[in-house]
Amino acid sequence: MSQATTEKSLYAEHIAARQRTTEAALAATKFDALLISSGAPFTYFVDDMDAPLHETPHFAHWVPLRGPHHLLLIRPGHKPRLVRYCPEDYWYEQGPLPENFWVDDFDFHEARTREEAWKLVASAGRVAYIGDEADAARAAGIADTACNHAELTARLDWERSFKSAYEIGCMEEAEKIASWGHRAALAAFDKGASELEIHHAYLTAVGCTEADLPYGTIIAHDEKGAILHYTGKRTQKNGRVLLIDAGAKYLGYASDITRTWTRKDCDPTFRALVKGLDKLQLELCERVTPGLPYPELHRAAHILIGELLRELEVLKISGEEAFSLGLTRPFFPHGLGHFLGIQVHDVSGRQAEPKGGVAPPPSHSPFLRTTRTIAEHQVFTIEPGVYFIEMLLREHRAGPHSAAIDWKLVERLAPFGGVRIEDNVLVTASGHRNLTRSHI
Repeated sequence: MSQATTEKSLYAEHIAARQRTTEAALAATKFDALLISSGAPFTYFVDDMDAPLHETPHFAHWVPLRGPHHLLLIRPGHKPRLVRYCPEDYWYEQGPLPENFWVDDFDFHEARTREEAWKLVASAGRVAYIGDEADAARAAGIADTACNHAELTARLDWERSFKSAYEIGCMEEAEKIASWGHRAALAAFDKGASELEIHHAYLTAVGCTEADLPYGTIIAHDEKGAILHYTGKRTQKNGRVLLIDAGAKYLGYASDITRTWTRKDCDPTFRALVKGLDKLQLELCERVTPGLPYPELHRAAHILIGELLRELEVLKISGEEAFSLGLTRPFFPHGLGHFLGIQVHDVSGRQAEPKGGVAPPPSHSPFLRTTRTIAEHQVFTIEPGVYFIEMLLREHRAGPHSAAIDWKLVERLAPFGGVRIEDNVLVTASGHRNLTRSHI
């Protein structure tokens, strides 16, 4: 069977599953149909330039069709109706359908105007709407209370946290594409390239523009690696450390990969930190198993990081004690990971149950994005980090536990910024499958 045939078959299964889960959500919330729009472009404040369009994730969960104003109508017992908005336009290209293996799974129509598109999805009964064109939905007779209905949206978000075989295939392809960029970035770094040059090498290897990436690349030399979402692209060459956090997309699905590389003239203790964190990250991946609450994995990461810092003599106490005293947090201030899929920080990581509610993160880790219990078919990141961030360390310099930290060693390592290692993992029935390590 060819790859195209396999993709088409997996997609048909994916759409059948979406039909089942959406019908169940509609029944639970007493709606007769669901209408989803792909999204509307918007302009920047006091400007005439449109911001880059991110298609409505609920729309993208069904169909990999790019662009604004497309409409999808789902009714129980009917083939989903998809209306592609394709106006006659000499300003912007209206090309043929891309990747049209999916068209046969829909009652497919094309509309030249938005008015025509909305007429094609008119439906009797109590219709719910999801999207950012609520005014158009209300004009079409959809009740205001049915626009982005909280429980219906929550139920669909919950289902998005369990990936189909089609989605996993798309994400694996995104991993492979991103790996081309990471290898090119490392080669450029080894030749002394600047952050900007490494960014360009990444884009060339992936074969896309910046707008086609799932998120802006983080490409940091040395001390800039201590800025978690660093977006600068300096032109200075010959950095001693490269922290690169960059992904790719395939049919709307994202990969999110981070690596930290060092040159031979980097401090040997920092090089040992990079090596130790890579080993630690793999150990955390091995702990992934259904039934484990994700916050427990996050807590384990803190303790292991504390032990690593003790081995390197940055800390003078055990990892468990350091965590209990709050001394691992300034070195590891973010969450261990997040759900991944259509969105880089995919939805429902903190959702309490299918119909909604919030499962808050533990008080010691307010930025943890995932508080769910790990379950089969989830995909999330595992991304421990160690950083030397002065604004977080400052309060501990004169604090009651200052003697537990070797401040001279901290000062020596601070110019190298930080380390982060990130893989994307799929939860299986008995454990996990690392989607990243087979590629990079």
